[in-house]
Amino acid sequence: MLMDAWSLRQRKKVKVKARASVPNSMYNHCRIIGCAEPARAGTSDGLDLMYCRSHADLHQRHGSSFKVSYTAKVLNPYRRAALGWLESNEKNPWARNAVERVNGLYSQAGPHVEAFRLRGMNAEERAKAHWARLRKAAIDPRLVVAAWLAVEMSIRDDSQPITTQEFKRVQATKLVHRMASGTHRRWEQQVNNPNNSWQPKIRVTELHVFPRSRGRILRHIGKDLEQTVELLVAHHLADIYQFKKHQDTRGSFCDRPYPRNTVSRKRKRPLLP
Repeated sequence: MLMDAWSLRQRKKVKVKARASVPNSMYNHCRIIGCAEPARAGTSDGLDLMYCRSHADLHQRHGSSFKVSYTAKVLNPYRRAALGWLESNEKNPWARNAVERVNGLYSQAGPHVEAFRLRGMNAEERAKAHWARLRKAAIDPRLVVAAWLAVEMSIRDDSQPITTQEFKRVQATKLVHRMASGTHRRWEQQVNNPNNSWQPKIRVTELHVFPRSRGRILRHIGKDLEQTVELLVAHHLADIYQFKKHQDTRGSFCDRPYPRNTVSRKRKRPLLP
């Protein structure tokens, strides 16, 4: 039975690859105004009927085919304001509901999976592994909630906003995805020292693996995140926005997303030699 399923998948891959390798002359233009490149279906590079390779990649990474993600300088004041409002309204029922829902995502994410073991997992499994990495890193749930609120307010103030649900989810997820970081390993190994055979040489090897911030995994994480914050947004987004306006009267807050005394991730101290 497993062999039949595997054969079916392989046969499907061969058919899709054969279709993608035949250019279709009907799709000689990308649907983005001003782009002179053909859509991927018009080349031997894919089956996308609307966008060329560069705009398709832009959509995968940012949630829009023509607008890139907001920069840290734009988002930091909103993140500071959202976190400040959450800290000053800890007893608010909707704020507590959002934080408890993020904790629920942490507890239901399953076992922690190293970043270099994600290969072969589908998008839903990788999304759960992302929440498990946040749990292991002890990320404050309020920082996760503040990321979504910051994107909501940024889109509200944008002069040319993208109001699609996908764009909003991807923008918030990219902030949360960075909090999970990746997997870092360091180990030492004794090797022969050609200069001194009595004293072995220590060779240090490091491994740094970061999950890719693109594709369907961003949409799955964004959907989970939106469901955790939707009630807080419905009841208090206007109040948080006014809190941000009051914060602007006290100076600029674009240098960092959190106050200096806030630790988003507990880092291990390096071992002394």
